[in-house]
Amino acid sequence: MDNRQRAQQRADQIRQFQCELAELQQVGVLALGEAQQQAIANYHQQLLAELTRDYDVDVNQRQKQFSLGMKVASFIGALALAASIFFLFYQFWGYLVTPVQVLVLIASPLLTLLLSSWFARREATGYYAKLASMVSFACFVLNLMMLGSIYNFAPSENAFLLWAIYGLLLAYAFDVRLLLGAAILSFAGFLAARTCTYAGGYWIYMGERPEVFLLPAVAIFTLPLWLKSNRYSGFAPIYRVLACLLCMIPVLILANYGRASYLPWDRSFIEGFYQLLGFTLSALLITLGVRQQWNDCVNTGNSFFVLFLYTKFFDWWWQSLPKYLFFLLIALVSIALLVFYKRYRSLALGEGQRP
Repeated sequence: MDNRQRAQQRADQIRQFQCELAELQQVGVLALGEAQQQAIANYHQQLLAELTRDYDVDVNQRQKQFSLGMKVASFIGALALAASIFFLFYQFWGYLVTPVQVLVLIASPLLTLLLSSWFARREATGYYAKLASMVSFACFVLNLMMLGSIYNFAPSENAFLLWAIYGLLLAYAFDVRLLLGAAILSFAGFLAARTCTYAGGYWIYMGERPEVFLLPAVAIFTLPLWLKSNRYSGFAPIYRVLACLLCMIPVLILANYGRASYLPWDRSFIEGFYQLLGFTLSALLITLGVRQQWNDCVNTGNSFFVLFLYTKFFDWWWQSLPKYLFFLLIALVSIALLVFYKRYRSLALGEGQRP
């Protein structure tokens, strides 16, 4: 967590304390003298003024709403700028000689990287720095693609690795979660392509064999365990969620389409194996998430467990049951899950209230 995030957390704590203090005074649980109230108010006012001056924090809900709008605007702006650069290149590319083309491709990510650094030093919120860094990443991706086209290089999976490295550098330098996600997916693409190659296939067709994404999923899930990201808020959950998706989506596909598997077994046996594996992995994710207090793992595990369950219901009873009975069964199972989760929530609440 960086300094601005700590400052925002401190400002949120102050506002929560003020609301709770007002509530306690209203119900008569706590009574402070006028001098004490004024001293607390002056201290908080001075502290919020310092945090606003130094870190440009949001001190009320209205400011937070505008900050959310700024984040959305910066995201859309980055995508629009990247698209604009892409189409600008294609619009005038044919009029440039090869040396100028190469110079433009090399200079674009470097200049936008320098611009990101300049914004990061001069702006506390980091919105412009993050926008420029996303444009720099887009320019870098375009750089490799266009250079390969100019010099007629054979497509290579190594481009994914270069994109992943540059995306990680930008993500950690400017605290950009979107770039972290892009870098993780690029790294997963590189590992999946290499796995496909080692298995005897051509890496471009790695999507035809979902199992090649299982190894990258395991590697990405373990990265936060040794790559400490405590000062980067929200980075570790991105690793875990994307790793879970890279694992569970292929398992879900293979559970319903066994022909895509490398395993030399009967198709029905492969589908049954991956169905069982899907339920097991979902339950493990839920258990691990509860123990480690990783809500992202719990939510992902719950989602895929229910998805696998409803998929099996469709396989078993869609053809044999009347439609009203089928959907009634789905409703009853959903209610049973709701009762189970409510009961578990009550037990968790009791554990949290123990001294």
